[in-house]
Amino acid sequence: MTAAAEGSPPLTMAGARRSPLLQSEAAQGFALISPTFLYALILLVLPILVVIAHSFWTQDYLTIDHTLTLENYRIALTEPIYRDLLWRSLYISLTVSLLTVALAYPIAYFISFHGGRHKSLWLFLITIPFWTSYLLRVMSWKVILGYNGVLNSGLMGLGIIDEPSTALLYNSSAVIITLTHAWATFAILPIFVSLEKVDRTLVEAATDLGDGPLRSFLRVTLPLSAPGVISAALIVMIPTVGDYVTPKLVGGKDGVMIANAIQAQFGKASNWPLGAALSVTTMVIVSLMAGATVLVIRALQRLAR
Repeated sequence: MTAAAEGSPPLTMAGARRSPLLQSEAAQGFALISPTFLYALILLVLPILVVIAHSFWTQDYLTIDHTLTLENYRIALTEPIYRDLLWRSLYISLTVSLLTVALAYPIAYFISFHGGRHKSLWLFLITIPFWTSYLLRVMSWKVILGYNGVLNSGLMGLGIIDEPSTALLYNSSAVIITLTHAWATFAILPIFVSLEKVDRTLVEAATDLGDGPLRSFLRVTLPLSAPGVISAALIVMIPTVGDYVTPKLVGGKDGVMIANAIQAQFGKASNWPLGAALSVTTMVIVSLMAGATVLVIRALQRLAR
């Protein structure tokens, strides 16, 4: 009894010391998110690590040689075909991002500032084309831009051209047009959300101080909506680099992108290490380009102020 009584205070004090830690908000928060974090870690980080590991190996006919080497990265960065495909992919992705944001901003601005009580209806109408399959929307552009398609027929009917043009399809321009339409809604929504957070009294104050509509927009609305513009640009730019369905259907030989080469290496060529090296190289370059985009937009935002 005496020994137990004498030994109990330290245990009680230790429990008292531990209980605040276990009951702290940080510990409770970590316990709450840890299952989700582990789940995301397994689904996202583990596959990336597997791809990175494959990129340092080599394909030996039907088997993989696990000897570490940088040969795959040398091929990915120095072979003209892969270098050209990568630069073309980056060009198409950046162009699509700029066009999509430029087209999405006026629509989001109209809905936010002039939509009134019909904002939900406008957003609903914008999402209607996306009820159909992505593949069907790409195929519809193939019909529109085709040799005997809607656009050629319309131009011939108006007398603008005498015969169908072959320059509308199976090139980089067709890929850019199709991707711009395919990702338009994904750019409109974040910009709209950002515009909804703009304090209207600040716009009114700028007008009262003598700013015209354009100056008020450039000095107040646009800088405050920059987070939405950045989000829209990144949402569009990052996935379009890895798109291989659209180039395959409407790009032809002049619209092939790096994702098509990666798919070929993992598929028919059965060269997983080289495909992994191409994937990692693309991922790193896109990450750097995304970071540079954020820095440029923020720099422009500071200059506008």
